[in-house]
Amino acid sequence: MTRLLIADDQALVRVGLRKIMETEPQTMVVGEASNGNEAVSAARALRPDVILMDIRMPVLDGIEATRRIIRELPGTRILILTTFGLDSYVYDALRAGASGFMLKDAPPEEIVAAVRIVASGDALLAPAVTRAVIDEFARRPASRQPVVPPAIGDLTAREREVLDLLVRGLSNPEICAELVISDATVKTHVARILQKLGLRDRVQVVIYAYESGLVAPGSAS
Repeated sequence: MTRLLIADDQALVRVGLRKIMETEPQTMVVGEASNGNEAVSAARALRPDVILMDIRMPVLDGIEATRRIIRELPGTRILILTTFGLDSYVYDALRAGASGFMLKDAPPEEIVAAVRIVASGDALLAPAVTRAVIDEFARRPASRQPVVPPAIGDLTAREREVLDLLVRGLSNPEICAELVISDATVKTHVARILQKLGLRDRVQVVIYAYESGLVAPGSAS
């Protein structure tokens, strides 16, 4: 059973999301929050598995709330829901530790599926989101010369191939097709990459690759 917290400053949106998620038999909505501070407090008290988090909320915005929750409760998965497009919010939210990003006008079945995906430990990182992160890196001036971390050397040649495809935003089935390997093999490679690099999920893989200088903006398109 996935324990879910809904954080949004609009009561109507919270009601709608609750109704959508309550149709999912394996999901239990354990609480709601109307601002970022309430979301942080509710996360501490309720220990949800997944939080549906709005970005623009009063008192404390969703990005800072995400940052605080992930710092204190690293096992909690946060799925950002917003009416805003794929812009710098994407980078900031993912950098804060969010495991996914969706627009509020997504069909209900996609929101349900997204919660299921992040609850399972995967990240919801569509190619469009990957491109938004890459574009943001391209716009931001480098503050220092990036240095490729030594941990990259621990990856096997096949794991490097999988890493490159993850950075491009490919899903597991797409990686299977690209490398002609089974789904189980892809999952094993992804798990080992995360373990060796000390990362939580695919979102962190993309950010890690660009911030470390492993990949330059524009080279993974």
